[in-house]
Amino acid sequence: MEWFEAIQAQFYDNFIEDNRWRYLADGLVTTLELTFCAVLIGIAIGVLVAMIRSTHDKNVKEMRPGFGKVILQFFNLLSKIYLTVIRGTPVVVQLMIIYYVILASSKNKLMVGMIAFGINSGAYVAEIVRSGIMSVDNGQFEAGRSLGFNYVQTMRYIIIPQAFKTVLPTLANEFIVLLKETSVAGYIAMQDLTKASDIITGITYNRFMPLFAVALIYLVLVMFFTFLVNKLERRLRNSER
Repeated sequence: MEWFEAIQAQFYDNFIEDNRWRYLADGLVTTLELTFCAVLIGIAIGVLVAMIRSTHDKNVKEMRPGFGKVILQFFNLLSKIYLTVIRGTPVVVQLMIIYYVILASSKNKLMVGMIAFGINSGAYVAEIVRSGIMSVDNGQFEAGRSLGFNYVQTMRYIIIPQAFKTVLPTLANEFIVLLKETSVAGYIAMQDLTKASDIITGITYNRFMPLFAVALIYLVLVMFFTFLVNKLERRLRNSER
């Protein structure tokens, strides 16, 4: 059983000695904080961009020429540029640009990471929410107008809630994708899970055990959140019956 004793010795050397498991624990907390805050920022940006894009697509042809139409077209153009740039470039490049260029004076790596991943997630959330808004029947808009709501009130009280119910499982899956994408946060020396494995490796000169532990933690997290998403989807289906 020499192989078992060797693995046991590696496990002790990598995680038990000097409480090196704490690097993974701290990295896990950082990863979860980064993911939760980034997804909130992404939802806020995504909903705003989705409302601009869907409002333009639904109303621009019927609007009379004037200042309001020009403003809507301007913000729609900005939204398209944002979506094209963010979805067309790697998240790690965006992260480094924000950290080393745009927010170079900031020493708060966690905040920079939240902003960078939030902006990146917002582009994908925007298209998810926009598809949900566009899927709502136009009769719902007319129903809102018949109740005396203006366009913003109709979107807030009638359209957005229905759209969110439709896209909620997809948004939950976006959270899972974002959780895995944050593994590149170590590029700005943020001590997330992946960076924690690098720190342990730098001490023990062992690659396999720390990386295997990080992969296992990510797998457990993804399986857990996937279980929650599937449960959410079943509840939504049951509520529609």
